[in-house]
Amino acid sequence: MTDQFAKKSEAWSARFSEPVADLVKRYTASVDFDKRLASFDIAGSLAHADMLHAVGLLSASDLQAIQGGMQQIQTEIDQGRFNWSLDLEDVHLNIEKRLTDLVGDAGKRLHTARSRNDQVATDIRLWLREQIDLLAGLLADLQRALIDLAEEHADTIMPGFTHLQVAQPVTFGHHLMAYVEMFARDTERLLDCRRRVNRLPLGAAALAGTSYPIDRERVARTLGFDGVCRNSLDAVSDRDFAIEFCAAAALCMTHISRLSEELVIWMSPRMGFIDLADRFCTGSSIMPQKKNPDVPELARGKTGRVNGHLIALLTLMKGQPLAYNKDNQEDKEPLFDAADTLRDTLRIFADLVGGIQVRSERMRQAAAEGFSTATDLADHLVRKGLTFRDAHEAVAHAVRIASDSNRSLEQLTLDELQALSPVLGEDAYQSLTLEGSVQSRRHVGGTAPEQVRQAIKDARARLS
Repeated sequence: MTDQFAKKSEAWSARFSEPVADLVKRYTASVDFDKRLASFDIAGSLAHADMLHAVGLLSASDLQAIQGGMQQIQTEIDQGRFNWSLDLEDVHLNIEKRLTDLVGDAGKRLHTARSRNDQVATDIRLWLREQIDLLAGLLADLQRALIDLAEEHADTIMPGFTHLQVAQPVTFGHHLMAYVEMFARDTERLLDCRRRVNRLPLGAAALAGTSYPIDRERVARTLGFDGVCRNSLDAVSDRDFAIEFCAAAALCMTHISRLSEELVIWMSPRMGFIDLADRFCTGSSIMPQKKNPDVPELARGKTGRVNGHLIALLTLMKGQPLAYNKDNQEDKEPLFDAADTLRDTLRIFADLVGGIQVRSERMRQAAAEGFSTATDLADHLVRKGLTFRDAHEAVAHAVRIASDSNRSLEQLTLDELQALSPVLGEDAYQSLTLEGSVQSRRHVGGTAPEQVRQAIKDARARLS
């Protein structure tokens, strides 16, 4: 039987009377994409071997042989010399076969008290835990880039929009800090997801646990897990931690997509609020004047890709009975690509934000259009004793007069204002200035420059 295993390179060859068809091998193999789990598979195997030795299931010499063999395999992988075989289906069997070639029977004993089912679940969690830590750092870098730009433009006035119509004046710094808040929540979601990722499935074996006297807590401590999965069926079969990660990744990409849309709009000559550094843009093959914001546009597109991975994983799991099913082999490519896409996007955007050139005068000019201080005039009337609804009606008439005469609210005469409400005096004009509007919003979360600077200070403290 030993020779047959070595010849066919399959862990179950004795059960079958004919080899797997070549097309089926290609269809069912995962080694082309799950080989990125190799270092985590080796780490999990070494922790498992250490535990087997500690409970008396593996001799000291076998443990030493496994450790030496795994070190050589890791070196071969790092140097690109490892021979990945489609016949061996996945990363686990490829490494196990190479280990057996190197150290003989000791390599075969390594699989005692475990299955590929709990092995792959462990590998994915180890890999995803590392990805989350990396992404949290990249999110911090992006937030810092936004904060730096916000601090530079805490006093820069721009129009705030609702329905893409000019609504009220805000500062550009305040606008940028909104994205800092979004990305801070994205970080919180990822780190909260990490707590559920960081549970050890190893020891669940195929589905029912094992009859060997294993010490799962020891393996968990060795690998840095917070604890073990408490039910063997659940441990090997659920991928809710991967779905949760993809949900967090999709939300983060959605925030990036919203920022991307604004960058595209702001860069349009019709607005001309900003310019992006040339390294993030391309030209046209036919129109020599064009400078296209390709990176933000592509980020919008890649958001749909990550959202799709979330739906794919939800659909993958929705009809599966307990416990493990081959369907779960399809969890890796969506998960891997979601993490890769988010990682690359965050890296690029931290650099992109740092290279934004702001056209402050154009922003201010746009804020002066569209009667953006109308609400401030209504608030002024309320402070003079009118109800807000009456004040709203009076200012609506003022806007109509100004619009019909192609003037701003500031350009209406005092007589015209007092015809709408006799309580209006010269002090009403202060409410109609852009500076007066933003300065008046001094509460926590408001757009007043002093509050923007306080928000920046608080955000820097959170990131320190």
